[in-house]
Amino acid sequence: MAESLQFQGAAVKVICPLPNYPRGAILDGYKFRLWKTENINNIKVFRYFIYPSVSNRFIVRTFSMLSFAVSLWLFSFNYKSIKNASLVIVQHSPMLVSFSAVLLFNKIFNKKIILNVSDLWPRSALDLGVLKKNMFYKLLERIEKFNYKSAHAFIGQSKEILAQISSFNSKPSFLYRNIPQRTSANYIEKSTSTKIVYAGLLGVAQGIYSLINNIKFRELGIELHLYGDGNEKNKIDSFISDNPHCNIFLRDSIPKSELDKIMSSFDASLIPLSKSIYGAVPSKIFDVISHGLPIIFYGDGEGARIISDNNLGYCCEPGDFSKLTFNLIRLNNLSEIEYLKLSQNCIRVSKEEFDFNDQIKSLNKFLNNQC
Repeated sequence: MAESLQFQGAAVKVICPLPNYPRGAILDGYKFRLWKTENINNIKVFRYFIYPSVSNRFIVRTFSMLSFAVSLWLFSFNYKSIKNASLVIVQHSPMLVSFSAVLLFNKIFNKKIILNVSDLWPRSALDLGVLKKNMFYKLLERIEKFNYKSAHAFIGQSKEILAQISSFNSKPSFLYRNIPQRTSANYIEKSTSTKIVYAGLLGVAQGIYSLINNIKFRELGIELHLYGDGNEKNKIDSFISDNPHCNIFLRDSIPKSELDKIMSSFDASLIPLSKSIYGAVPSKIFDVISHGLPIIFYGDGEGARIISDNNLGYCCEPGDFSKLTFNLIRLNNLSEIEYLKLSQNCIRVSKEEFDFNDQIKSLNKFLNNQC
């Protein structure tokens, strides 16, 4: 987004934590620093301290968010950058970070805030079972309302998110899907042995560990290839070690550029959501269809509707392993002609309905109208 807005003529600067994703550890070259400023593709990036964590413990994760929420105030010393800013796009969530940023840029420096809402926190945390409706949840609800009230306009990653925001106010909003930049893809020929790929976070929200315990990939004659890291990785690795012939293969995270090169070697992509999360639309949907990969979607909501309405693959609700098994068998039994039609449709929909360049031009126009 930052690079493309700059290409459209905007002057863009980025404020973010020291890099630590997805392992929850500060990367080499950034350790033992409170901040680091660098230039990436002609964009000035201000990185500030965070206590990184992928812990399942709520207190540790909260402290991690708080650490960056506090350290980003160091940017207030860059008074000239703040003074020259027409708009500040604030990522929401994590809520404690977005609350801190709204206080700094809107309440202290009186800048227009465009709130970029990718998850409906704290509702998403409730859906995941991370939070209960207690005093802290009520506090987060107050922060959510404060952020919405303080924002000048909104960017939302799903129609459900924008519908929820509109129930609070009628401020301008823009639907911004996390669509990748893609040039062209070759149509994929179905392999003799069906190979499915999942690349991304191996966390609680994805539920890969539960999935591999319930789906017999070897019996189905299907291979599952996992690329990624997260707090479930060790459990997944142990499962594979205990079941060496399970047809599941776990590999480390690899750069996006390398992943793009090997995507054509797979027949489909697995996109899982362990629980129903209102407003959540996995950005992987838009990435994998641009490669011509049909989707096995383990989730519901708006993501499932996008896949079903556009014939991009097969869907089942979270926890429905019988239907998931059925969908895997269905994919595995497709003829070469049926599979080619499905793959071609994924590429067509990617180009016609989810084009990055069209979206970024519309976003740039939307932002200019808010200045």
